[in-house]
Amino acid sequence: MLEPALVPELAPAPLPASALRVLPAPGDPADEQRPPSRRSGPPPRIDVPGYDLTAALALERELGVSHVLAQALVRRGLGEAAAAREFLDAREEHPPSAFAGIERAVELIERHVHAGTRITIHGDYDVDGVCATATMVRALRALGAEVDWFIPGRIEDGYGLSLATVRRLAERGTRLLITVDCAVTAVEEVRAATGLGLEVVVTDHHHPRADGNLPACALVHPAVCCYPSADLCGTAVAYKLAQALGASTAEEDLELVALATVADLMPLRGENRRLVREGLAALAVTAKPGLRALMEVAGVDPNALDAHALAFRLAPRINAAGRLRRADAGVELLLTGDGQRATEISYELDEANAHRRAVERQIAWEAEAQVDELGQRSSYVLAGAGWHPGVIGIVASRIAERCHRPAVLVALGGEGLCSGSARSIPGFDLLGALHACAEHLERYGGHRAAAGLMIRQDQVDLLRSAFEHQAESMLTPEMLQPVQSVDAIVSGSQLGLTLAEELERLEPSGVGNPRPRLLVPGARLRDLRPMGESGRHARFSLEAGGTRMPAVAFGCEDGLQTHTAGPVEAVVFLERNFWRGAVSPRLVLRHASACAPGSIEVLGEPDDYLRAVIYEVERSLDRADSGPAAERLVLDRRGESVLAVLADALAAGGRLLAVCADVSRRRRGLEARIGGFCLASYHALECDEQLASRFEHLVALDPPTSASPSQLLEHGAGFTHLAWGEAELRFTQQMHELEFGLRASLVALYRDLQSRGRVAGEELERLLRGEGPHGRPARLAGRLVRVLAELELVSLDRDLPALAIASLAQTVLDRSPAYRVYAQRYEDGHRLLSNNRNPASKPTPVALRR
Repeated sequence: MLEPALVPELAPAPLPASALRVLPAPGDPADEQRPPSRRSGPPPRIDVPGYDLTAALALERELGVSHVLAQALVRRGLGEAAAAREFLDAREEHPPSAFAGIERAVELIERHVHAGTRITIHGDYDVDGVCATATMVRALRALGAEVDWFIPGRIEDGYGLSLATVRRLAERGTRLLITVDCAVTAVEEVRAATGLGLEVVVTDHHHPRADGNLPACALVHPAVCCYPSADLCGTAVAYKLAQALGASTAEEDLELVALATVADLMPLRGENRRLVREGLAALAVTAKPGLRALMEVAGVDPNALDAHALAFRLAPRINAAGRLRRADAGVELLLTGDGQRATEISYELDEANAHRRAVERQIAWEAEAQVDELGQRSSYVLAGAGWHPGVIGIVASRIAERCHRPAVLVALGGEGLCSGSARSIPGFDLLGALHACAEHLERYGGHRAAAGLMIRQDQVDLLRSAFEHQAESMLTPEMLQPVQSVDAIVSGSQLGLTLAEELERLEPSGVGNPRPRLLVPGARLRDLRPMGESGRHARFSLEAGGTRMPAVAFGCEDGLQTHTAGPVEAVVFLERNFWRGAVSPRLVLRHASACAPGSIEVLGEPDDYLRAVIYEVERSLDRADSGPAAERLVLDRRGESVLAVLADALAAGGRLLAVCADVSRRRRGLEARIGGFCLASYHALECDEQLASRFEHLVALDPPTSASPSQLLEHGAGFTHLAWGEAELRFTQQMHELEFGLRASLVALYRDLQSRGRVAGEELERLLRGEGPHGRPARLAGRLVRVLAELELVSLDRDLPALAIASLAQTVLDRSPAYRVYAQRYEDGHRLLSNNRNPASKPTPVALRR
């Protein structure tokens, strides 16, 4: 329906283009204490990708989904019903035997289990490594093995399998070493282990070495072993191996697979979607005391679990131990069956996480001060003494996000090697840039988006110069402009609990399957109030399409204040908000920018007002037979926001013609919020029957008042979008009264003419236009002149043109044939509009086919 601000008399003035970037929702209450960014990159550009409207309509029909969800599916490459159904169902599953060569690992492990020799699980200190370690330990214990584990310390041991660790394990009696979430690049270390009498099974998911060399041992790796889902995390690989071993604990550990998959930023596509979805369901009813205690300490409601809770509530607490201390506490938490001990460990991890946040805040302040000092750069290489190596990766991510530049942070310490973490921006190959700077690095590894490195302190400045030079050569203007990509355009009336629940069919969301971003065009931010102790967050109402929705914005500080004066393009998440046992829909603002619409081209309106009047006087009043029309597909969008319908049709591609009851009034209400299309009146369609056929999309902003304009909406191939609501219906009734309820207008014009006697030229145009902000349309003036002339009350000189009083005698209006036709049109239109009084019932419009 028409927003109040689109009512012509209340149209706002255009705002200057500006934008607000909103940070992600904080994962922890203490995240409110994060330092404000003192340097930010350019504001994001809203990107509304074009999409195949026909494919979306087919999904609506075949899957029974809403138009909003259909838009999102098509834009994500799921336009085929079978592919969309498979994605929504999330049932992809492959057997462990799909790993080429997994039989060798199974045979080796079973032999050591039966022999009773010591087996050691070597994991990693992050969430994935901890969960993978717990998964393998539980599986082997269930099989009766003698098994222990080793998690390296981030500071003292470093990442991955080391020669020192291999020697230590051999000395303490390990005979089978199973690595989880590491060691695919440990070629020399595995060779050394074999030389010391250890047999080795490597399970990993990281990139192999660039030279192609692999460890000479049994290997279980989704990419190397040609597994159909190559994006499994380390815990998922361990889970598959546990399945292959027939361990009774395998299916009980799906919750660990879900936690690790989300925490390790694995793409939530293919089999990962099923693993995380089923793992979330298992976690909600988990019997593991450690996970139950961790959820309680983290304030996570098991009944409202989602991937966001895993990523921002549970994972940081498990990670904190490995970042600042040792990760063994995390493994013990996942293995213990003692509820009291689980609670103790959970509080220890919570304290470690609080300490991590404090350390992170301090590093962030110092890093951002360096950014300010360096000024605008293509990239940032920052270094600081005393920075904790376990935390710099988090801060690097924040710098990269806020400045929208690749960032490298180095923790300086002593004269030896220093640890560094690097984070990228979309489109920038971080690992490729580090390859080009390899002469300044002792060691590095990672992928396009994130990497770790070791560097000597005297090489940091050289790395900064080399890395900046590489960034300048690789970055393009497009890469330096952050983008808020939109999944679907929505009307305010659609933003309810029903849609929020339906969009959860896209869950779990995360890397590779982000939460759906919804564009609300021409929205307004109302009742803005600060939220949180620091006031960096905001609570407000988002008004669109005649409805108001509760909304929040995180990390916006005072930025929202500039957007309360006029309409904005708002990009939001729609979520179910659980509060005190109640569930309600809530919007989370991701981005807002002042509307900066394109132009609106008006068609069919006269350049010469007086000649248009003469045309209306002379045109035939007989209804022309429009002839056979092409079969346009009629989409009934009545009751939705006009702005949303227009924006959606524009995104579908092709030329668009918006049709309305009165062009001047509608244009004034629209042009401050949306543009990039043509606008014409129903009168213009009647005058040029082929006008509609030149456009792929017709959007009926207002209802037609006769069958003839309805039929004209069918001309051409493409789509007709019915977009009016109650406000447009009332407006059309007012315009219909003005244009065909002629009695009052006839009296007013005749009296004005009596006082002048005869008028011509500019004076005649002023007389016919009348007063008011919009004046009298030429078509209405022509009708008035025609009736007065037929009644012989005025004489019209068509050549000048000029108008003069011809008679002062009283007469009956019905003597005019034209007046009788107009009166009949008035009655017909009034009846047609009355039948459309309730757009929610969506009656079939006259003469429009489905």
